[in-house]
Amino acid sequence: MSWVTKTLSSSIGKKVLMALTGIFLCTFLIVHMVGNLQLFKGDDGFAFNQYAVLMTTNPLIKFVSYGLYAMILFHAFWGLYLEVQNRKARPQRYAVVNNSSSWASRNMAILGTILLVYIAVHMGDFWYEYKFGYVPFKEYVEEIKTGEIISQRSMEEGYVQEVKVVEYVDQEKDLRTIIIKDLYAEVAESFRNPLLVVFYVLSMVALSYHLVHGFQSAFQSLGLNHPKYTPLIKNVGIWVFAILIPLAFAAMPLYFLVK
Repeated sequence: MSWVTKTLSSSIGKKVLMALTGIFLCTFLIVHMVGNLQLFKGDDGFAFNQYAVLMTTNPLIKFVSYGLYAMILFHAFWGLYLEVQNRKARPQRYAVVNNSSSWASRNMAILGTILLVYIAVHMGDFWYEYKFGYVPFKEYVEEIKTGEIISQRSMEEGYVQEVKVVEYVDQEKDLRTIIIKDLYAEVAESFRNPLLVVFYVLSMVALSYHLVHGFQSAFQSLGLNHPKYTPLIKNVGIWVFAILIPLAFAAMPLYFLVK
């Protein structure tokens, strides 16, 4: 296994680790964005609350989540480590900045630190509160044949149940009653705070700049640099990861602030 150690401890190996963890996190961003788009569904949070239960109870997803948390921490602190190493290797800043490098590429460590703070705030606001704090419950009554929600109400303050969701089926009336943790209400309440919304939006600007350089750079670090494929990778990095995904995430707090 010595060749593995030598490879990963080399400058190229260190960049490969950064690239692989970065691509994994980009994949997670897509999944997380698609799930969070349930916030816009207009069903009083029913789909989003079901999504929250799935993400916190499915054994496979929970297992992957633990790996995700480790990846986030590794990617963040490994990036800071590489930045420190680069500065030690070049203790004096160049008198003239190379114009061929972008502002984002020169400030990846700063952007990454901002995103790490954002993730900590985000996890504290929602993940920690959902798992360990008090989140209210909501009752939905669904017509089984059509899947239409015909009524919904928030449970009285202080209502608790041992599991995140329970279902009761009335076969005669063809109705299903679902009582579920209402994370949607927590999201709506949190984003009534304009300062928090501004923080989230600015964090998405940082994410955009981080990804516009990081996505393409990851493929270059893996040696996937070809005249035929590099333009495609660059366009995906710009239009999907640096524009579409940050805009979608930024739209969520703005939606609730306006709503």
